[in-house]
Amino acid sequence: MRLQRLISLFVFVLFICNYGFTQNKTIRLYEGSAPGSESWDWNEEIMKMGAAEFSYNIVHPELIVFEAQAEIATGQAVIVCPGGGFHFLSMKNEGYDVAKWLNEKGITAIVLKYRTEHCFSDNPMQEFMQKQPNTDKFNKDIEPVVGMAIEDGKAAIAYVREHAVDWNIKADKIGIMGFSAGGTVTAGVAFKYETKSRPDFAAPIYPYVGSFGNPPVPDDAPAIFIAAATDDTFGFQTHCTRLYNTWTEAGKSAELHIYRKGGHGFGMQKQNAPTDMWIDRFYEWLTNPD
Repeated sequence: MRLQRLISLFVFVLFICNYGFTQNKTIRLYEGSAPGSESWDWNEEIMKMGAAEFSYNIVHPELIVFEAQAEIATGQAVIVCPGGGFHFLSMKNEGYDVAKWLNEKGITAIVLKYRTEHCFSDNPMQEFMQKQPNTDKFNKDIEPVVGMAIEDGKAAIAYVREHAVDWNIKADKIGIMGFSAGGTVTAGVAFKYETKSRPDFAAPIYPYVGSFGNPPVPDDAPAIFIAAATDDTFGFQTHCTRLYNTWTEAGKSAELHIYRKGGHGFGMQKQNAPTDMWIDRFYEWLTNPD
């Protein structure tokens, strides 16, 4: 009897620890090769640094689905685009950890592995820094892959909308969020969608937004939520204020949070900094529509 009670207690604790989460599943975004990169023949790699995980050399974009438990599901879905300067993706801090937090709120999260630059070593961060990021040359060189990544973002929204019923999602409650380079993808999608790939909301977090020119704000542009820190390492807080002004001058809904401190790449990290609470502000915004 004592053994049975221990087993029952273990099962109960396991259930509590996992409440709000379901087993995630990985889906190839395109059938066959991704459009525009058919000649890419290198293999995706993973680099780990402590608890952090970084994917690079991404050739075949994927969706990693964290479906909300039916008991608490709100019908909302967020496509999450990790950052990494288009050379790698910060899968844990700006991907899985975000998805799990959203799951706790009943929101289905889909982490998008979008296409990245080809790295020739096993240290994509070092290659990235050696290229002097955020210089005119760097930004020009990555333009092709930025365009591909934005197309991946659009395709992700279209795919999730097509499968909304399968995942207990409302087809008009599908948004996209991204960090740094993933914020570039998010902003690019918010500017350049088609009907089937229109996000219902968008949240670029410390994005760079100079990679796709100055397109007009769409007539039916989604509401956007923007966040960054004043001490952003790359100065992307100025991109955020510019994006906010562009949206509001077009008469569209926007919310902007520029925190006093937090640096670049804060994601889900707890630093005892003002940026620690950004995702709470996002949730308040998401659950209190105009």
